Amino acid sequence: MRALFALAALLALTACGLQPMYAGGSGAAVAQGLAAVEVPAIPGRDGWLVRNALQERLGIAGPGAGKGGAAYRLDVRLDDSLEALGVLNDDTITRERRILRARYQLFDAATGAILLDATAGSDAGIDVVSSEYATIAAEQKALENLARKVAEQMVTQVALTLRARAAAAP
Repeated sequence: MRALFALAALLALTACGLQPMYAGGSGAAVAQGLAAVEVPAIPGRDGWLVRNALQERLGIAGPGAGKGGAAYRLDVRLDDSLEALGVLNDDTITRERRILRARYQLFDAATGAILLDATAGSDAGIDVVSSEYATIAAEQKALENLARKVAEQMVTQVALTLRARAAAAP
């Protein structure tokens, strides 16, 4: 009975049109397209963190991919803010919210055409404690985590855009 159910589920899954994005491994069009994305420097510490996270995720095709030069350029502008949430009667802050937003555009390097113009963002709550060092460390760790989340969102959108472009190509 279980085998019959598993077979039915497998057949239903193949009929839904769901396809793995990276089918074909590093030779897939999406993986090669991601490896051919150049990310120029992004100002600030938050920019450095986001750029490193982007480069880490974009290089999924392995070393040497995209040796023919970058086919795409990803321009990113960041907005990093820290706001007080929990404020006591004596104006002491007990909780903060760190927000990282990115506006990014994917360009075709050959034509200069904009292929994707989107935003990504995430936020994190931070407890403000009596130790200033611990609070600063928590703020920095939140920024590192947010940079990874935002980069992941951007790479997902870029991958979807490149997949749609590959599917539309003759």
